[in-house]
Order: sequence, then structure tokens, then C-alpha cells
Amino acid sequence: MNQVSTRYTNVAVILHWLIALVVFGMFALGWFMSELPKDASKQLGFDLFNLGIYTWNLAEEASPRTFYFNLHKSIGVTLLVLIALRLVWRITHRPPALLTSYKAWERKLATGTHHVLYLLMIAVPLSGLIMAINSKYGLMWFGTDFIKGLDNKDVRELFKEVHEIVVLIFILVISLHVAGALKHKFIDKDDTMKRMTLK
Repeated sequence: MNQVSTRYTNVAVILHWLIALVVFGMFALGWFMSELPKDASKQLGFDLFNLGIYTWNLAEEASPRTFYFNLHKSIGVTLLVLIALRLVWRITHRPPALLTSYKAWERKLATGTHHVLYLLMIAVPLSGLIMAINSKYGLMWFGTDFIKGLDNKDVRELFKEVHEIVVLIFILVISLHVAGALKHKFIDKDDTMKRMTLK
């Protein structure tokens, strides 16, 4: 008799934690760059986040705001590709069975939260991408011209608001997801978190 696996595949686990790491990094970067002044002088090198760990040198001078916004966009495009890979893997590989110890409401909440997370994982970078394309600057990917700007202020402003709103919702849903995982780990003391570890 075959035992149904309750663990995710190694590829799914790696993509999950890689995307999670990038998403949290993007939250931090978004918060950091929003505080940068618009009139700062241009420079060729940037001490990343002013931590004294790594200096990023550029071919052309840029203001701190331009540098960090371009970095945010570049990572966002990369994140969208990772999420697309995760979705393809999820569609082509059946997810593991939920633990039998879950209550009916926990099953419904877990399933609903995962569906909303997938939706938001697409909505957040996609809304940012549309916003960037409709700016006059367009989109660069790590210093390489990627998509020319359409300079459509109305569309850009609309998706700027959409992006900010879906990011806030994303943070709330991620918080619920993390809280659920911690509940299973420290209160229920079950194997929920083991499902998302490498075999």
C-alpha cells in the first residue's frame, strides 16, 4: 500500500524559500528607498543600504533614489520569473496531502491562504512592472535597457496605488501564513513545517 507523501518536492521547497527571501528583501528595499531624497547628488558607487558590507559600482553616475528604484525594479522582474517557475511547478506537480491531524477549519483556511498568496505573488510584481513601463524612464534590468517607458502618467499613478495596496494586503496575508506555521510548530507541535524542508 503506497503512503501518500505529506512533504513538498525539493524543487518546490527551494523555490518557496528563495521567493520568500527575495520578497522580504523587497519589502525592506521598498521601505528603504521610499525615504530617499529626490535631490541627492549623483555618484558612481553605492554602499548597499549603508551597511559597509558591499559597494556596488556603476558604469554611469546615478542618484541614490534612481539606483535603488532601478535595483527594486530589476529584482522585481527576476522575482516575477521565479514566481512563474513556482506556478508551473505547482501546476505540473500535485501538492502533498494535508496532515490528517488538521481540523476542517484549518484545512479551509490553509487552502484559502495559499490561493490568495499565489494571487498576490503575481499581483504585486505585475502591478509594479506595469507602473514601471508606464513611467517616462521605462524599465532597466540590472543596468540593461529592458522595456522603454510609455510615459503614461495616468496609468502609472493608477498602478502605483494598486501596487501599494496589494503590497499591504500581501504583508497581512504573509503574516497570517507565518502565524499559522508558528502555531503548528509551537502549539500543535505537528509536522507542518517539516513539509517545507528538504528531504
